Amino acid sequence: MDRRLKALTQILEQMDSRIKHFEEGCKFSGTGYGHHGTSCVCLPGYKLVSNNGGPVIECKKCPIVYSAYSLDSSGQYITDWSLHGFTANCIRCHETFINTTHSCDCQSNILTGGLCFHADPKTLTSSVITNIIYRKNLIVSSAWFASNLKASAISCLRFANLTACQALGNMCVMTMNSINIEAPPNDACGLFQTIHKNTVHLGITHSVPSWRRNLPWLYYEGHTDGLAPRTFHQDPFPTVFYFKTFQRMELQLIIAKFDARGYFLDWEKVTGGTLQLCPDTMAKLNAAYVFGITYQQQCIIPVSKLLSDYDDIQFYDLYMLYEGEDGEDKLHPIAVRNLNFQYNGQFINQVNTENNWRFTRRIFLVDTLSGRETNLKNQPKVIRVANSITIRVNLVPNTLQGNIYPPTLIVSYKSIKIQDPDQQSVSISFSVEYEMDLSSAYQNTEIALGFLCGLSVICSVLKTASWRRRVGYQMIDVPIILKFLLFYAGDLANAFFVVLFGTGLYWLIFFKGQRIASVFLPTPSQERHFIASVVSAFALKFIQLLHQLGIQLTMDIFFIDWERPKGKIVKSVAGGGDIKTAPAPVSIWRTYFVANEWNNIQTIRKTNPIFQLITVIFFLKVVGFENLTSMDPYSQLKRTPESDVVPTSRVLRFGVASSVWLTVGLIQMVFCTAIYERFVEDRISQFIDVCSISNISVIIFSHRCFGYYIHGRSVHGHADTNMEEMNLNLKREAENLCSQRGLIPNTDIETFEIFITNKFREQYDKIREPLHWRSESDRLLNQTSDLFERRLKAYNTTNKFLSSFIDHAIRDMDYIVQDKLLLERIIGMELHEPIDKTIFYNDEKLSFAEVLYYGNESTLIIFDVLFFCMVDLATQSFIFAAFLTYIQQKVIQFIRLSLGRKNLAAKTLVDERFLL
Repeated sequence: MDRRLKALTQILEQMDSRIKHFEEGCKFSGTGYGHHGTSCVCLPGYKLVSNNGGPVIECKKCPIVYSAYSLDSSGQYITDWSLHGFTANCIRCHETFINTTHSCDCQSNILTGGLCFHADPKTLTSSVITNIIYRKNLIVSSAWFASNLKASAISCLRFANLTACQALGNMCVMTMNSINIEAPPNDACGLFQTIHKNTVHLGITHSVPSWRRNLPWLYYEGHTDGLAPRTFHQDPFPTVFYFKTFQRMELQLIIAKFDARGYFLDWEKVTGGTLQLCPDTMAKLNAAYVFGITYQQQCIIPVSKLLSDYDDIQFYDLYMLYEGEDGEDKLHPIAVRNLNFQYNGQFINQVNTENNWRFTRRIFLVDTLSGRETNLKNQPKVIRVANSITIRVNLVPNTLQGNIYPPTLIVSYKSIKIQDPDQQSVSISFSVEYEMDLSSAYQNTEIALGFLCGLSVICSVLKTASWRRRVGYQMIDVPIILKFLLFYAGDLANAFFVVLFGTGLYWLIFFKGQRIASVFLPTPSQERHFIASVVSAFALKFIQLLHQLGIQLTMDIFFIDWERPKGKIVKSVAGGGDIKTAPAPVSIWRTYFVANEWNNIQTIRKTNPIFQLITVIFFLKVVGFENLTSMDPYSQLKRTPESDVVPTSRVLRFGVASSVWLTVGLIQMVFCTAIYERFVEDRISQFIDVCSISNISVIIFSHRCFGYYIHGRSVHGHADTNMEEMNLNLKREAENLCSQRGLIPNTDIETFEIFITNKFREQYDKIREPLHWRSESDRLLNQTSDLFERRLKAYNTTNKFLSSFIDHAIRDMDYIVQDKLLLERIIGMELHEPIDKTIFYNDEKLSFAEVLYYGNESTLIIFDVLFFCMVDLATQSFIFAAFLTYIQQKVIQFIRLSLGRKNLAAKTLVDERFLL
């Protein structure tokens, strides 16, 4: 409260100093004078002899026989007198007539705007431009300009008339302060420039070089050369700004108001919606001036309401109140960047070349005056509206003391041709932006991204080299280069994500946690690089996902059935009476059972996608983490009254959403690994048990010469048995009354990574080659019986070949079992190539899950969070992003499951009809 009283006192002192300055500048002849703050007047009992509207008036005492009263508010003076009981009323003509011709007839002198001037060749006597060009093919002959422009210019130049100079300046502001040095100076701004140049002898005001005494301050630096933004960024604002939840600092902005005729009206604070055309609650309107809060207000206002509410135009000079070094409150002018300003016909304030910008001082909100034609009482043909106002605050670079540069105001006007006011409307926006120099942040980001990209190249080279060895390529050719690019896309996506996640987390922590202003959030224009990086990361991650899905959907897989016939059966030979014995058939249902189990685990994940989405939305929407994304420095989980006018930051939205998503996902993964899989259900380990119980082994080739092997050979010899024997076998195994399940005797290791020889792969392909013999005649004749026989023969031959290989029964094809070296595990590449023997690497980490969803959880979770955040950045809706993410997950899962089922049926030779 003390500060507010102090500020108000300072404002009054400013007004007193203005009045004192004017009083000292007034010159009088005779006695009986006074002043009312903006002009000199004669006291009652004195008549006005001479007044040209400048700092010189002349008063003369009236005779005792009558009394005189003079009023100057309307530009005409009324004198009442009584003489020996006789009363008469007389309206006197303007003093300019009397001073020029000593009569009410201007004669051959200059008559303009109801004023009469000597035909002095040094005076602005040429014709003036009263047309206003709003835009192409929209020109108005302004009645206000026709009545006042020339008169104001001559009065300002010849007599330094204060109100005339202000009125001339206002008419220049109505034309957007536009300057054309190549055209004759006979428009409002051209006349103002001429007067400014010809009144150097009057001196300057308040030590401002471009503020001429008796003239309004319209331009910076010589009023035509503008002021480059770097000039505003030389001296920091002396106030230290901080953030406290219970004592929020405000931008102390005040305005000096003038009417169209040039009269000073009042000083006024901008709070309460002075600069905001959009109506709203007082709390929301005043939130615009709370320091640190980025503010956005938008609305649509009917033109009819503008015509009724803004019949009189007002002009504003904007200042910011601050405490000087002496402890006294002072005013700092706020520069204006008018986007409609034209310099030699060019809209230089709309381009990105900051050094060409020109800054001005005075603004208005709605102009319903200059667009009137013929008569000022008519409805305007065109109105101008400040459809966009932005107050921009820049932080001093590398400051830790809460220093900012003086704010600037950016305004854009829209011209509306009046046709049907009740049906016409205009979109209005008011915003406050806080901006900082992000060059150092960009540099740090580029360094981090460059470093991670270098690591990505190394990782991709190692993956490509490993892939080259696993597929048996000996040369570097086009497939090798394409494969490198695919690997690099995935690694580069991870690098982008790490940088993006770190960036979002950085702004979240340091912006929301600061107490003294040291960082501002990136503005929407500065966020474009961030958003582009998110889209790039998602695109690269999508390429990686497609690559991995392609590997999983084209891999080779086969189920090795170890079951042997139990005895023989007797059957008759077709076409004769002979009877023969044959081995008893082995049931295929065990193979179908294992195939279905494999099909069911193809898309299981360590995290539950539905639980993930519900939990993330719960924390964002219900707990209120979404409120941390607002562009204000206060950390609040609940909505505040100004939440509707405070936009959210896309950087913070990404930081909060990705943090919550990764936290929930990580907790799920830890819970799944440490608790759920240990005490409830482990689907991957259960599949290995199913293979062992079913007496089925699984061999998988993710690459031509590399894959995985699951040893499911039953230690009991048979699995096709009844329930009693099955339970007995399990009991013996639990009591260690039988051998262990491992491939190597006296070991429990059932899973391996295999690196096969070219010879083995060629033999495997040769066995399965008949499956691809689909001649034209087969398709035309639909010879399904021949195809079935080929499939049956290929199945039996493959099963016999692989089982013999595992049993070391093939002389020139054998294998060895060994552990991987630590370096091989780190770089993900085998250092020894299998030349004569296939290599089986012990694998207790169940690496075969890499051909399933389960082994690619990190890729899936990063892809999901990037998709979720990308949709949210586009729609600004976490709920809609969650909905689309769920749809995306289901679509990709359906594609993976459907195509995976087809590949499983094609490679294992199991009829797809038996895959549930």
